[in-house]
Amino acid sequence: MRKLLISELRYSDWLQPDDVVGWPQGPGEPLALTEALIDQRAQLQSPGLLFGLTQSDTLRPELAESFALHALNGAGSSRRVTAFSEIYPGHVSQIPGLLRGGVLPLDVVLIQVVPLGRDSYSLGVISDFTQAMISRARVVIALLNPALPAMLGDAIVRAEEIDLLVDSDSRIIDLPDPVPSEAERAVARQVAALIPDRATVQLGVGTLPAAVAEALMQHRELGVHSGVVSDVLVDLVEAGVVTNAHKGSSAGKTVTGGLFGTQRLRDFAATSGLVEMRNVEYTHHLSVTSALDQFHTINSAIEIDLSGQVNSEIAAGRYLGAVGGQVDFVRAGVASRGGRSIIAVPSATPDGKHSRIVASLAGRPVTTARSDVDVIVTEFGAAHLRGCGLHERARRLIAIAHPDHRDALQAALKN
Repeated sequence: MRKLLISELRYSDWLQPDDVVGWPQGPGEPLALTEALIDQRAQLQSPGLLFGLTQSDTLRPELAESFALHALNGAGSSRRVTAFSEIYPGHVSQIPGLLRGGVLPLDVVLIQVVPLGRDSYSLGVISDFTQAMISRARVVIALLNPALPAMLGDAIVRAEEIDLLVDSDSRIIDLPDPVPSEAERAVARQVAALIPDRATVQLGVGTLPAAVAEALMQHRELGVHSGVVSDVLVDLVEAGVVTNAHKGSSAGKTVTGGLFGTQRLRDFAATSGLVEMRNVEYTHHLSVTSALDQFHTINSAIEIDLSGQVNSEIAAGRYLGAVGGQVDFVRAGVASRGGRSIIAVPSATPDGKHSRIVASLAGRPVTTARSDVDVIVTEFGAAHLRGCGLHERARRLIAIAHPDHRDALQAALKN
């Protein structure tokens, strides 16, 4: 392992022509390394970038003139460049295999780490498919970041896996929980009514998960098993709502692949001993999730058609979302004993002009098939679709659509 100061890093010494450079999602992005890469782009020969959800200012449309862009999704600030990117739709659970098999392009990976001891480091805030990126890459460049929490489990990186260690930067991308709208809070109340005490829940991050966490504050002895978690986890634990005592596995621990929050979440994870960092081949694997007791998965969508097909990827012709872990968790909720899979959306767009329940997806992506869908929830109620025929599905979905759009949906159904 070679060591350098950040000022001494020259990517042209490490990259070959047409190499693809990738980095972990969200707060796992090593800002000093990605900033240097962008700054040095003129000295590189036809490089590519591989990225998932980003929450930084790294990706900008003008970068398409210097890099071939490869997007795993359009979440967060990645949506600014998806119009210029090759997009790879796929389930999160499949990404490690696609990386290790060379199907997804990756030659150089940029990570950030905090020392654990003489021979190991921690990725701190991320463990989702980062280990697979490390095993696939020809070159692993790691940024020392002493501000990272020293998390264990699948966040551990061996010193021998790192080719270049760069010193140093203490910035971490903060992801504070957004403030939900009143419509989202109303949806969340409907969701919470479906979740019993002692259930295990998967929440994710964003305004709707924050609203659901708010609505769960009167529940007791819940567990959490989720691809990523945010600061609301701390709220739920401190309120005595989440104990993780009845999950059926990892008793007493919240299992996650990413700490997508602020310093409050990072401090909690580092000091409490109540958070277990695992990769997506564990967090999203059906053999694991189906064994959880009363696993209730909560996901959102862009739109749902009257047969129950779910589009979580494209809106107004732009790729804004992701396949992500939605299908993995939809199937998990149905497979779990006593579990449910919930897709929750406000019934209309914020301006009220467009229904989120539509007559047809009209060629837009089917992220989750109608054969997998269990329960659809809006602020007007829950439509239980599993086992329902197509005509009954449409009736139930129209009943929870926004009242301003129900007549149009009914008319479309008759045509």
